[in-house]
Amino acid sequence: MNNFTLHTPTKILFGKGQVAQLREQLPRDARILITYGGGSVVRSGLLAQIRSELAGMTLFEFGGIEPNPTYETLMGAVELARAERVDFLLAVGGGSVLDGTKFIAAAAHYDPARDPWHILETVGGEVGSAIPLGTVLTLPATGSEMNAGAVISNLATQEKFAFHHSFPQFSILDPEATFSLPPFQVACGIADTFVHVMEQYLTVTGVSPLMDRWAEGILQTLIEIAPKIRANQHDYDQMANFMLCATMGLNGFIAMGVPQDWATHMIGHELTALHGVTHGQTLVVVLPALMSVMREQKKGKILQYGERVFGIREGSEDERIDRTIRATEEFFRSLGLATRLHELQIGQDTIDEIVRRFNERGSRLGE
Repeated sequence: MNNFTLHTPTKILFGKGQVAQLREQLPRDARILITYGGGSVVRSGLLAQIRSELAGMTLFEFGGIEPNPTYETLMGAVELARAERVDFLLAVGGGSVLDGTKFIAAAAHYDPARDPWHILETVGGEVGSAIPLGTVLTLPATGSEMNAGAVISNLATQEKFAFHHSFPQFSILDPEATFSLPPFQVACGIADTFVHVMEQYLTVTGVSPLMDRWAEGILQTLIEIAPKIRANQHDYDQMANFMLCATMGLNGFIAMGVPQDWATHMIGHELTALHGVTHGQTLVVVLPALMSVMREQKKGKILQYGERVFGIREGSEDERIDRTIRATEEFFRSLGLATRLHELQIGQDTIDEIVRRFNERGSRLGE
């Protein structure tokens, strides 16, 4: 097992009605900027509820943060935060809103004479201080509610980069907040969670039996609950299970002491940057193909994954690997997602451009 440092400072308030605890989590005299996307938080009444809970506090709002949050949009919030001397951020939404708010937090304190995009280019290495933040999660997927990571897109350059800096001080996770989400977003959230786990799991065997079992437990749970969620998105218990899977999938717990990969995400980010494809959708196109290409290097772990997660125990090693990759793709298709580039009208030109970018950057992917 490798050395590791685990730092998880985020307070989680999980369950029905926990938004009622929001006011107690916030500094009493804070100047608070509420950030959100739009759609579901308005339709569900969640935003109105939060305004009511925080009545009498100094509040500002910035809406319209899009899926795959863009630098261009977020800079509007940075300007607002600076102008109003905001000293606390409250992100209300899914992973895109949370990621975007982490960028706002860092960029608002960044040198005004410099372009905050450098924060992304240095993977957060240039961040000094940042505005503290909390979150109210509505779409499980990214784990951003309990980690320091964020991924931001730049429309002008067609780039999408990640950085790490700010953990939320607290996150409120109420499964009922997910009930009004579009089914496609929920499907992409399940897929994103699944691939997060795979990026930390599908490497080599024998490093940490405990991390392997934790990861396999999350994968098995997602496979078990996905059809129930597809049948009834208002099933509180199943949405609660999904929400917790997403948080546990990327809060550092299953990464303790093990190698990680993240090649699927790096390739997927490029598909989003170039074509605007939803993040979770890009991952399910890339992962089965990556497993096929890397079948020899990852043979031991693919065989273990196939046996423990899908019950594939019979046949030659090659046959079991084929069946495991096929079972993974079939799970993604059961979510209603495309698993091939041509289904997204993406062709060879895009593949060539992604290869060019990785070569130009000297990218080294995988564990």
